[in-house]
Amino acid sequence: MLSACSFKGQIDSNYYCKKLDLNCIKINKIAYFNTSKGNFEVKLFGKDNPVTVSNFIENINNNIYKNKKFYKIINYPQQKFIHGGVTPENKLNFERMQTINKTNLSIPLEIKFKNEIKPRYKYQIKNPYETENLVNTFESGSIAMVKQGKSKSSSTEFFFVTNKIPELDGRYSIFGKIIKGLDVIEKINKEDYIKDVKISN
Repeated sequence: MLSACSFKGQIDSNYYCKKLDLNCIKINKIAYFNTSKGNFEVKLFGKDNPVTVSNFIENINNNIYKNKKFYKIINYPQQKFIHGGVTPENKLNFERMQTINKTNLSIPLEIKFKNEIKPRYKYQIKNPYETENLVNTFESGSIAMVKQGKSKSSSTEFFFVTNKIPELDGRYSIFGKIIKGLDVIEKINKEDYIKDVKISN
């Protein structure tokens, strides 16, 4: 049974932004990825996922994705997962995170339902029928944070998908989508890397 906090948003984005020391972004932004395979643009859903987007933008502003390889590529016949970011298992990466005061290795899972004003935090869908009410689902070019347990996301690791994956909807914080250059992400392999990422004003 869910608590009132889960439904009514009593613990909301402002609470988590303050707890995580984030500048809370509540508007949509564009992230410009420059990679070894070319450039693409990602619309970040700041209106629906303010904590996840604010954390991601902080990472970009601190250059933690600069010159970082796409560390894992998973290929299925009709689907591809492209993982990027900073993994805490890597000692050098972890030391780099500490130098920019990235002490929080996880953030709360954040999903948004239609007809609800605020996102739900630390709530993972169990009933498949609930996915019909999600604002964001996995589509071609969706970006989400890697999971850490059932109710948390990594604060630094993310992944792209190249097709719809309804089986994963409601289990990850989907916080953006490629709006230009989807063909670039489809060509990326393990040898490729992010040169730089910039955020729109």
